[in-house]
Amino acid sequence: MRVVTQLVLWLVIAGLGYFLFYSITEPYEAVKRAEALTEETRNRMDVIRQVAIHFENQYDRYPSSIDSLEIYAKSDSAFLTVRDSILGAGLTADSLIFSPRNGQPFYYAINDTSKVKTYLLKDPLTADSIGTVLPDDITLVNAASWE
Repeated sequence: MRVVTQLVLWLVIAGLGYFLFYSITEPYEAVKRAEALTEETRNRMDVIRQVAIHFENQYDRYPSSIDSLEIYAKSDSAFLTVRDSILGAGLTADSLIFSPRNGQPFYYAINDTSKVKTYLLKDPLTADSIGTVLPDDITLVNAASWE
């Protein structure tokens, strides 16, 4: 009887030890996954910024919509020469405008009514953004909120 009790207690200790290990490591893994997703989203937003800057240098204005930016990245002959260096490996022009967090397109707006043309690119789920649509502060043009 004593041996059975000791065996049951060892099994309970092992089970509780596994539960303790899992309850400590699982939240850490979730945080690591969230940080990796945030990094991927910010990298994609940075690529969109580079494409928008390239568009602005070529046409002296920003694209009117995020769809126009995607079409430019896919088919403009001047951009095709530098597309691979800007987009990098694993990112296509088709997936450029979508957030890796949930697949929704990034929010994009332009302000072309002031002297300095500006745009705002925002992640649909977080406060991460690039640029501004406010004409008052031109220091925020192409500035990322996390930099």
